[in-house]
Amino acid sequence: MKNTHYNSSNSIFFKRLLLVAIMALASCNSNEKTEAANTAETETTEDTDMITITENQFSAGNMEVGKVTMQPFNTIVKANGMFAVPPENQADVSAYFAGYVKNISLLPGDPVKKGQTLFTIENPEYVQVQQDFLEAKGRLNYLKSDYERQKELIADNVTSKKNFLKAESEYTVTLAQFQSLKKRLSLMNINPNTLSGENIRSVISVPSPLTGYATTINATKGMYLNPSDVAVTVTNTDDLHIELKIFEKDLPMVKEGQFINVRLQNDMNKVYQGKVHLVNKAINAQDRTVAIHGDLVNESDVKLFAPGMYIEGEILTTTSEHPALPVEAVANIDNDYFVLVKENGTTFKRVLVKVGATNNGFIQIINANDFKGDSEFLTKGAFNLITE
Repeated sequence: MKNTHYNSSNSIFFKRLLLVAIMALASCNSNEKTEAANTAETETTEDTDMITITENQFSAGNMEVGKVTMQPFNTIVKANGMFAVPPENQADVSAYFAGYVKNISLLPGDPVKKGQTLFTIENPEYVQVQQDFLEAKGRLNYLKSDYERQKELIADNVTSKKNFLKAESEYTVTLAQFQSLKKRLSLMNINPNTLSGENIRSVISVPSPLTGYATTINATKGMYLNPSDVAVTVTNTDDLHIELKIFEKDLPMVKEGQFINVRLQNDMNKVYQGKVHLVNKAINAQDRTVAIHGDLVNESDVKLFAPGMYIEGEILTTTSEHPALPVEAVANIDNDYFVLVKENGTTFKRVLVKVGATNNGFIQIINANDFKGDSEFLTKGAFNLITE
């Protein structure tokens, strides 16, 4: 009996011991799996920042490697404005004399030459001006001869002073009328030297005062024009220049000779180069701005634009050097900026960087000191790899 009880107790003890051993083993295996899982998770997390490129991918993608270099960066003054022409390059053409438009065949944008007829205008009163001129011209010859004769006679005391003064007065008055009518004929584009009774006309032509383009046409055939009415606007675009406005606080930084980056408002990616030509010395009291005039550096660019086109400008003022990488080397992901740093061979690590200004295809790297001096970066082809 005692023996049986001992065997039973012993069996229960071994069973409990076996159960504890199994539980301990299971716990150990569980910890190992958890640690392995954590290790795998860490390796996976680290691997997301590592990118390996094959040599074929590197050459096929025309990728390039480079280092951080010191590049010049400009402090800029932003301004808005437009393209314009000097006052002498634009003319509002009107007829100096009232009349009806006889003929006009211009369209906006038509090129015109200086002296070319823009339109013709008709009025019977033009005939009277020509008639008065020819009559004054005929009387003048006689009055001049009579005045010179009376002048000689008064010198010899042969005639009275009254006759001399009368001849002098008539000659002087007629001469003034003749000169006045001659000037009016010139304004009417009628040559007074060739005018005669046979070529008097009621239609006169209005010429272009300069070479350029007919940019505005206000007159139409049959319209009655007053002397003050602008019929045609002619613009010469050869001297097209940049007109910008800056705020008065920026005036001390802007000087003649500084370069300007010019962009059209409908195409901000294309940049044209200009240079400050003139800085106005007066401040506009209404909006507290200062006018800046500039010229395009490339004269061939002038043909691409027209007066009145709105532009945005960046005036490049002071210059300083900063560590930088090519713009292609940096990728913007939700306003975070990343680069690919070479680890070994063709393996690169994605690293967060702080960036500053951009200029001439380079972007400033503010935390450049976080990298070793000999660190190499993927400078071409990095964007697609970072954002994938």
